[in-house]
Amino acid sequence: MADNVRFTLNDSQVEIVGIPPMTTLLDWLRDHRGLRGTKEGCAEGDCGACTVVLEREGRRDAVNSCIVLLGQLDGQSVRTVEGLRGVDGGPHPVQTAMAEADATQCGFCTPGFVMSAVAYASGGGTADPDAIHDALAGNLCRCTGYRPIVEAMTRIAGLAVEPPPAPLASPRTQSTTFEGVFFVPRSLEELLALRAAHPEARLLAGGTDLGLLASRERKPPEAVIHLLHVPELAAISATADKITIGAAATYTDAAPTLIEAFPALRPYLSRLGSRQIRNMGTIGGNIGTASPIGDMPSALLALEASLTLVSRRGARDVLLDDFFLDYRRTALAPDEIIQSLSMPRLWEGETFHCDKVSKRRDQDISTVAGAYRVRIRNGKIEDARLAFGGMAATPRRAPAAEAALLKDGFAAAIAAIGKDFKPLDDWRGSAAYRRQVAANLLRRLELRLAEPGRVLEVEAL
Repeated sequence: MADNVRFTLNDSQVEIVGIPPMTTLLDWLRDHRGLRGTKEGCAEGDCGACTVVLEREGRRDAVNSCIVLLGQLDGQSVRTVEGLRGVDGGPHPVQTAMAEADATQCGFCTPGFVMSAVAYASGGGTADPDAIHDALAGNLCRCTGYRPIVEAMTRIAGLAVEPPPAPLASPRTQSTTFEGVFFVPRSLEELLALRAAHPEARLLAGGTDLGLLASRERKPPEAVIHLLHVPELAAISATADKITIGAAATYTDAAPTLIEAFPALRPYLSRLGSRQIRNMGTIGGNIGTASPIGDMPSALLALEASLTLVSRRGARDVLLDDFFLDYRRTALAPDEIIQSLSMPRLWEGETFHCDKVSKRRDQDISTVAGAYRVRIRNGKIEDARLAFGGMAATPRRAPAAEAALLKDGFAAAIAAIGKDFKPLDDWRGSAAYRRQVAANLLRRLELRLAEPGRVLEVEAL
């Protein structure tokens, strides 16, 4: 049924009438509500000047309003810097801490920092410097005034804040359509029916990639099917044998389960975008876009992930090895969607490592991403899965390097990398640079696996 987008803004319910649901939250706040404390810096989710807080399910998440579409907010609650309140109408404690620490400087980026700090403090953030820097990685200050900002964050760590407002009194329970182009199914059955009827519509999960069409490109998609409210796509489960993540589960929600099973993902995921991006972005979306430089596919390839693809015709399981066909082309049929991805847990004797090399440490796309699942028994390598992103038109395993590693060791595997890949050659890195980086990452893996003072042997084929 057709309806209007409704959500809570700074404790007041609003209804969007006559404004396309593909309008970004940032544009609506500034142009239609006059709330200009939220700034536009980059229009692509990098700088954090547009940060607002999404209040949902008893928690506060910082998000980039420049790439959030109005249609995504139906039934949600949003708070901007104008909606912060302190005791007796005074400044919010985070605002006070920023002012007292002289952390404002020119002030352009300050509202974004304040909102990230509010989300951090209300989530039980500590005074640990690493945790603070992670919380601020998605906010850039052109005045380079990070020391006083970190000091302000330290002051408000663990701050008790008021609970989020109640959700809309009558949450929707049925499939909804906004303006005839923004479809919001509430069940897998409704989603598959919409997908069959509108194969041209873009699937929208977190919008961290698709939102750029509306923000940076100013060419929003003509029609989208929003996946947020389909429970089957958000489910996360862990058994003794495998991990299963719904395609529309956010990185923030999936991270605890993934890190528990594969500890090497902790530092890796911390460099996958910012907290704002991880609060909205989904692993299924990262796979579905089929970017050769996406961060997760290489790790998932090494972990032997498989996808469950579903349509009204039924379900099928496809190994991720077989999913990527060519540049931005996948095995997904026009009427199919990715429901979930599954990975077996590490077997006894197996180890997993992953690396990301980029032009800057935080908030950057991979130049080369490498991931490696290796089984070792009695000091010998029995099996290995080596996967790389940024080295070809698709994320791919390195079969020649794998075979060389098992037969002749790491030196042979390093030499074989050139047989597996003809790397991309662009402004992020030349082909020669990427080959050298991949070789160096294998050398790093050798050093990780070798016990002190002993060279690791390999199992002959």
